[in-house]
Amino acid sequence: MVLCIATQDSHSLSHLSLRFGASLKSCRHLLENAKKSHVEVVGVSFHIGSGCPDPQAYAQSIADARLVFQMGAELGHTMNILDLGGGFPGLEGAKVRFEEIASVINSALDLYFPEGCGVDILAELGRYYVTSAFTVAVNIVAKKEVLLDQPSREEETSSAPKTIVYHLDEGVYGIFNSVLFDNTCPTPTLQKKPAADQPLYSSSLWGPAVGGSNRVAEGLWLPQLHVGDWLVFDNMGAYTMDTKSLLGGTQAYRITYAMSRLAWEALRGQLLPAEDQDAEDVCKPLSCGWEITDTLCVGPVFTPASIM
Repeated sequence: MVLCIATQDSHSLSHLSLRFGASLKSCRHLLENAKKSHVEVVGVSFHIGSGCPDPQAYAQSIADARLVFQMGAELGHTMNILDLGGGFPGLEGAKVRFEEIASVINSALDLYFPEGCGVDILAELGRYYVTSAFTVAVNIVAKKEVLLDQPSREEETSSAPKTIVYHLDEGVYGIFNSVLFDNTCPTPTLQKKPAADQPLYSSSLWGPAVGGSNRVAEGLWLPQLHVGDWLVFDNMGAYTMDTKSLLGGTQAYRITYAMSRLAWEALRGQLLPAEDQDAEDVCKPLSCGWEITDTLCVGPVFTPASIM
């Protein structure tokens, strides 16, 4: 077994130590009981939680893990695994860059688990790899205008301050569950670029269910949108589609895979025989939706409930 230890994750967006992780004070007792029960503890794991703004939290946890390794060795456990957990940022604009976290981790490993010490270092890099790899397109299924103040009889309703509420075909109990779990505020990109002189309105986005907790985003300034319009959300690869079934969602997705023409040409050069690379009749796959499509064999598809 691997012993999971608690971390200092008070500044993280998700506090996993509230549910997982043993304090250093209880580790010796757990290791003793494991030995009595003939359970071999082979390593230590921890998880800082996602969105941690302080890379030094990793250094502290690695130092704590070193202490647990020493306890295990004293009690006869052969420990050779250290799992650094996950939650690493996968966005270029993250508050703390992945490179900064890696630098702190490497320095701590050099100090507490130097090369040749016989310990295998693991990490859970799912969020880092896939966060920016997927884009979601959702449809506006309903809208309504809400007056912020009760207008007087003399005041025209059109001049009263108002906000526009848009209901989407997805909500926080589906692919936008990061609003609940990571306290994010998804910001959409419009499928159609608005004109420069087009007025903007205070807007909020809600899921399809009626309820005060299904709010996707608020405080947005958007042009007048209509039922059937599309909103596009970038960086939607982590904890979106896979969590939907856990939250009771049933809607089927339509997934479209795409790559840039430059990437396709490089990949095609590796996959196809040299004599076939210049064939005029080879149909190229769809490139990214923002590229010119007049040379493609088929038109771009932009009609699913969600494009991931």
